[in-house]
Amino acid sequence: MEKIINTGLLAYGMSGKLFHAPFLSVHPGFNLSAVTERNEKKAHQDYPDITSYDSIDELLNDPEIELVVVNTPNFTHYDYTRQALLKGKHVLVEKPFAPTVEEAKALFDLSRETGKQVFVYQNRRLDSDYLAVKQVIDSGVLGKLAEVHIRFDRYRNNIGPKTFKEELVPGTGLQYDLGAHLVDQAIDLFGQPLSFYKVLGMNRKDTKVDDYFHFHLQYPNSLQVFVCSTMLAPDPQAAFVIHAMQGSLVKYKADIQEAQLLKDIRPDSEGFGEEPEELAATLTRVQPDGSKKEERLVSEKGSYLPIFEGVYQAIRNNQPYHVTEEQVLMQLRILEAPAGFHEFN
Repeated sequence: MEKIINTGLLAYGMSGKLFHAPFLSVHPGFNLSAVTERNEKKAHQDYPDITSYDSIDELLNDPEIELVVVNTPNFTHYDYTRQALLKGKHVLVEKPFAPTVEEAKALFDLSRETGKQVFVYQNRRLDSDYLAVKQVIDSGVLGKLAEVHIRFDRYRNNIGPKTFKEELVPGTGLQYDLGAHLVDQAIDLFGQPLSFYKVLGMNRKDTKVDDYFHFHLQYPNSLQVFVCSTMLAPDPQAAFVIHAMQGSLVKYKADIQEAQLLKDIRPDSEGFGEEPEELAATLTRVQPDGSKKEERLVSEKGSYLPIFEGVYQAIRNNQPYHVTEEQVLMQLRILEAPAGFHEFN
């Protein structure tokens, strides 16, 4: 392995503890060297040699840190990413990259000006359920696609304790929280839509932010893609439903990485990311005689480690990162837009 990349996390909450630190610690190209912890100092319990700074400024001023992970609340992403780039750091940013297209463009421009790379962390492209669906679509076995549903439901009928998710600040609401994942998956699968129709809802008592969204993305050749999420789903529906000329595919959300990480199971452990067989996708294909054949498709295992491998290869070997600037700007055009009908030019 070439020169190791010293890396700093801007926070050590759930995101830092589960989605970044474990993968940085097992990848041989990274050294998880520092973290910002404003209040409780907990990171050293998991990583005894880590340096814990009291402020983000202290971490950004550390000359040994080459890569910074911006995993702070959504409304801070633009400012902290800008600061990190100006300090000469490469930056990996949690979704959403920024609240607006204008801010995202400014960050990409600054990245080019400083000669430091900026990457967007879209981990749901590496979920086992999504990988299974993408494999079937790419194989072409379903024939011409007609209708695709992508959804990610939760149940919380009250106002959550994380105030930064519940206050009306830039980049807040369910569409920026989960919509950033689902719209990214649609764009990864099908590219830029011709147009989209957007609906937002506010259902929980005293909510200040949207807790429901529904996007209808229209693609060429009459492909209709529906992206949806609600905070009021005691019985979540299938995460992916696809209907096509030659059959249908139904897949429930089954990725177990988060659950395993919560149990301190490391990404390099045997069985990591292997979803239960009972949650396999159901593929129903129409046979030449008109009968239907049902198959169960076990997913390949999920792992977020390729994200960090992609970052490493981009920094050290100038390889292209899998989430492109064009895709990020496309996603934010949809998230930033008001409710109603919009065309892509």
